[in-house]
Amino acid sequence: MPDLERTFVMIKPDAFQRRLSGEILGRIERRGFTLRGLKLLRVSPKQANQHYAEHEGKPFFADLVGFMSRGPAFVMVLEGPADTYKVVRAMMGATNSRDAAPGTIRGDLGIELTENLVHGSDSPESAAREIGIFFPNM
Repeated sequence: MPDLERTFVMIKPDAFQRRLSGEILGRIERRGFTLRGLKLLRVSPKQANQHYAEHEGKPFFADLVGFMSRGPAFVMVLEGPADTYKVVRAMMGATNSRDAAPGTIRGDLGIELTENLVHGSDSPESAAREIGIFFPNM
């Protein structure tokens, strides 16, 4: 049996505000990943601070924390073959939705840089850290 990898994904508050969360979750499920954890929650400022700790001190940090904690979000743990995080990030498209290719989540649905619908871990190490923030018992 091949090695399985877990990664972290968040459907952000702007996706809920625009009623796109079901579409995004459906795309992820149709790709064939296994959902190992899924929560609907309002990200607390503390969780947002932990999640985006690498951006602390940057001019946009306070706005980012405010955005992430302003409404509901889905947080999830996906499982799939090696490099699952790379596949998920390719599905999401470029961070700036205006640069994202058609066929990606951001390319098809995104309209802004700062509110870009979805987050995916950028490495297995980031995934482990982010999963620990939102799924401490996993």
